[in-house]
Amino acid sequence: MRRVTFVSTNPGKAREVRAVLRPYGVEVRWIRRTLPEPQAETLEEVVRSKLRATRDIPGPVLVEDSGLFIPSLGGFPGVYSAHFLRIWKFRPIFELLERRNRRAYFRTVAALRVGRRTYLFRGDVHGTIARRAAGSHGFGYDPIFIPTGWDRTFGQVPAERKNAISHRARAVRRAGEFLARRHARSRTA
Repeated sequence: MRRVTFVSTNPGKAREVRAVLRPYGVEVRWIRRTLPEPQAETLEEVVRSKLRATRDIPGPVLVEDSGLFIPSLGGFPGVYSAHFLRIWKFRPIFELLERRNRRAYFRTVAALRVGRRTYLFRGDVHGTIARRAAGSHGFGYDPIFIPTGWDRTFGQVPAERKNAISHRARAVRRAGEFLARRHARSRTA
């Protein structure tokens, strides 16, 4: 059994990461810790900073950062998604998009530290911003994001359905595949 420590303050993210990594035989230990969120241009910079703040945690460590990117708003809120949501919720987004293209995408960058090496994994899911919030499942922007090919928001579907295609699941799945390959190589060496 492979183990990784996932560091986040969000229990919903911890549940999602556990569920996604389970098929790869990865046991997830969750540490609830507030990590630095520097004002950075990219999610990659943010996760590297978060990972540096976990140096005291032994063994493989996984962190992630996600953002909602709306091209018609110049990519906003992007790396500032969590901060924006905490302060203003959804209303300003709905107002800004009244006469703009509603296409959007979620992006997650997961950073995995194994020994002294850092590995980055990205996951995207494209869709549109709904005209109003709908659903009580999930967290964050889930009630306003409709993935391409769906007629419902992430907030309207059970976690298992969201995890099948979500941005976070895609990034974490890539980390799980990496860990599984690494484990298989170490067993045959």
